[in-house]
Amino acid sequence: MEGLGLLFNGFINSLTMVNLVACFIGALVGTLVGVLPGLGPTATMVLMLPFTLPYGPTTGLIMMTGVWYGAMYGGSTTSILVNIPGEAASVVTCIDGYQMCKQGRAGAALALVAVGSFVAGTIGILGLQFFAPLLGNAALSFGPPEFLCFMILAFVLLSNLSAEAPLKGALMIALGLFLSTIGINPMDSYPRFTFGSEKLMLGIDFLPIAVGLFGISEILSIAIEKYVKPVVRKVRLKELYPNKDEIRRSVSPMLRGSILGFFVGLLPGPCTVISTFVAYALEKRISKTPERFGHGAVEGVVAPESANNSAVMGSMVPLLTLGIPFAAPSAIMLAGLRMHNVEPGPMLFTTNPDVFWTFIAAMYLGNLMLLILNLPLVGAFARIAVIRPQILLPIISVICLVGVYSVRNSLFDVWVMIAAGVVGLFLRKWKYPIAPFIIGVVLGPTTENSLRQTLLMFKGDVSLVVDRPLSITLLALAAAFLAYKFMAAALGKKYALKIEEDKLL
Repeated sequence: MEGLGLLFNGFINSLTMVNLVACFIGALVGTLVGVLPGLGPTATMVLMLPFTLPYGPTTGLIMMTGVWYGAMYGGSTTSILVNIPGEAASVVTCIDGYQMCKQGRAGAALALVAVGSFVAGTIGILGLQFFAPLLGNAALSFGPPEFLCFMILAFVLLSNLSAEAPLKGALMIALGLFLSTIGINPMDSYPRFTFGSEKLMLGIDFLPIAVGLFGISEILSIAIEKYVKPVVRKVRLKELYPNKDEIRRSVSPMLRGSILGFFVGLLPGPCTVISTFVAYALEKRISKTPERFGHGAVEGVVAPESANNSAVMGSMVPLLTLGIPFAAPSAIMLAGLRMHNVEPGPMLFTTNPDVFWTFIAAMYLGNLMLLILNLPLVGAFARIAVIRPQILLPIISVICLVGVYSVRNSLFDVWVMIAAGVVGLFLRKWKYPIAPFIIGVVLGPTTENSLRQTLLMFKGDVSLVVDRPLSITLLALAAAFLAYKFMAAALGKKYALKIEEDKLL
């Protein structure tokens, strides 16, 4: 009953004009970003972060999640109509979505995706509403040693964000942790790695780094690519009605994708992308007609799109309850909440319950807004996909500059942003993942505080951590994961050598 009362108060708070406008703007901008190929939700959330600072943490969280949510919606539009995924999580949708478009069923595909995303979002919000307080209460038993060991486990898992090059991921996390130590030591006020520069005494702010790595590097990357104007198929409003057979075949995949996506969202990594591939593979495996997949199967469109929307809400559980971002967009949200002096974690539900429950209520409203936006305006959103980069890129560049400068009125931050953008471009070229670096920067202060508190607690003898059951369990999980990865790599290499030998023979 207490939860229902808090949710009711959350609806009252979310119905304020500023929160409704924030929800609408986030949903609209997110949908536009999903439609535009190249500019993903992470970069857009970073660009919008400075403009949320004049408002409260709840308003900022609502807007940021609206962008992430909306991008999952909008990415399906160009995947179906143009065969170009507007967002990475919509790559799988191209397989059957575009085939349905060529068969004249684009309207039905778009309508079912919109409804499926609405259902998935609702299921995801229910899951967040149920699991987050439970996990938050369990995490109250964590002390500094447990948090330190959990951070070690998180870094081990998050180094695998780039599955093809986990060592590169670990290196980027280490660089992010190092960058977070620049500035004055919070314990003894001694400057670290400042090289005598007064500008570095306060450390390097998160925002210019994030805007540079995600925003400026994306602008530079798009600018050097050759532009090919896509051909968009027109969709009339009267064509948005699926037939009875398509509806019947969509219901079960919609529900399966929603549930599967939520639990995939609880795992470290690009959850929205992973959930789409898993959902598609599951539907193809259990289908009585797997040969239809790849040739316009509606199940192959609805299930992945439902999964990626539900995964967004799943990824919010570890963020809000443990303060651990398992994906790059979550890291941006964590940084935004900290800018508002709100620390996500187990104490969030006692110190700032209004933030959590207003956010939950606003997501219900935002889910409805997205459904209303996407169905009637699908034709307009599709035409946005053909806007030339020469028009968009200067506008986005100005937004980056104004946004970063306005936070601290610092020209130094602007130079940091530009430098980070150039570095980000080379990191992309050399296949170094950016998300682990950002997560390292965000989690650096928390890790350092946990380490210092643990050392004070055990009077410098960190080996006493193993005397605590939960701590040793978390460390054992980290060691087991590392052992598994090394064994898998060794066996994979051995298998590859055997194949080469067989070819030579």
